[in-house]
Amino acid sequence: MPSQSMYSPLKRLYSPRQSASDHAVFGVLLCVLFLAAGCTSDAPSPESSTDTTRVVTDDLAREVEYPVPTHRIIPLAPNLTEMLFAAGAGDRVVAVGPSDDVPAAVDSLPHVSVLPIDFEAIVSFEPDLILATTQVNATRDADTFQSLGTPVYFFSFPTVQSVFDGIRRIGMLAGTQDIATDSAEALSRQFDDIRTRSARHIEDRSDRPRVLVLAGSDVLYSFGKESYVHTLVEAAGGSSITSDLDASAPTLSEEYVLSARPDVIVGAFGDGDLPEALLKHHPSFDILPAVQDGRVYTLPGGLLFRPGPRLVDGARHLSDLLHPRTPGAAVSNGR
Repeated sequence: MPSQSMYSPLKRLYSPRQSASDHAVFGVLLCVLFLAAGCTSDAPSPESSTDTTRVVTDDLAREVEYPVPTHRIIPLAPNLTEMLFAAGAGDRVVAVGPSDDVPAAVDSLPHVSVLPIDFEAIVSFEPDLILATTQVNATRDADTFQSLGTPVYFFSFPTVQSVFDGIRRIGMLAGTQDIATDSAEALSRQFDDIRTRSARHIEDRSDRPRVLVLAGSDVLYSFGKESYVHTLVEAAGGSSITSDLDASAPTLSEEYVLSARPDVIVGAFGDGDLPEALLKHHPSFDILPAVQDGRVYTLPGGLLFRPGPRLVDGARHLSDLLHPRTPGAAVSNGR
């Protein structure tokens, strides 16, 4: 399992203690630090169950016993909230974190601190189950919740496919298997369609724009080879220039970017004028092909950096940017 320290550069952007400008620019980014290929199994069956409890194994290889039926769930990360609603279990969510903003239904829910965790406030909602993710939440918190008698199930999302499988697993946990399975299969089909549509415009590697994905325009946080961001870029018909970097969350130097000469730069740059927003911090980038050709783009962070159902929208929008001839559905502002 990846160490918690590897997530620190981007977890900082998620923290509710950051300034309002951080949130506006980065759109509540979650860490996206895992390998981009591969598949996981369908939602597992419970190891054991009774009329009132069920025991399952989470992604930390912990046995988690929780009550059934499961009526009260609290997710500790925005992507888990989106996945709960996609799995048909939105009506089970009794509270969310301060950065949760999708779907619109969460606006009317109580918001509690999750970074750092306000254990007292969360337990006061008497949840049947808490959902957490290794990308954001400290795994040591599992012991604290256990001591409080509140079960917590940890997810990890190493691939795009694991997000779809995670929706199925949430359906199993919440008792909404049929809806969750339909939702996951629909998302998987849409993602495959985007890949197929983009591939029509690619005859050889030279047809794939060389893409740099950044978390923002100031510090050059990017994504190493253990990140599914590269899967999104590949499905959209591009080639990610950082896909071979060993560091999980590399901070790039200007020299690296200038040497790599990306054809396209995509980031969560907010509403500033592009490429001026990037050049303000990195004026030497004015010689890059991406800047010279006007191919510096901004997307809502939630479409790329939250491992949840909207990754499909992120891949679709990337495809439209990389290959304008590719017809694609319009992407909303994230709602």
